[in-house]
Amino acid sequence: MARIKGGLNAKKKHNRVLKLAKGYRGARSKQYRVAKQSVMRALKSSYAGRKERKRQFRQLWIARINAACRLNDLSYSKFMHGLKLANVDLNRKVLADMAVNDAEGFKELCELAKSKVA
Repeated sequence: MARIKGGLNAKKKHNRVLKLAKGYRGARSKQYRVAKQSVMRALKSSYAGRKERKRQFRQLWIARINAACRLNDLSYSKFMHGLKLANVDLNRKVLADMAVNDAEGFKELCELAKSKVA
């Protein structure tokens, strides 16, 4: 049986990595060995970034809810505790959106939470 050389597969692998490294500066987008290192690091960072984004959004929502609560003479922790006692199951994303776009509705929630905590 004839011997098959691995050149084609190696070329495909190299091109796949170089395509991912497109737009990088200098050797990072031209040479396979350097490009492979850069791509591996970039993929690792993008994975971590997707996890980080979730943390940052939760942090933003909590800051918005807290700011709106303070306008209604209530702390964030007491507000959340009051909602839990009142069996109001709204997540922080929805609460933050209400705090920004529906001040009257959020004020009613604050009053409800105040009555349950007190």
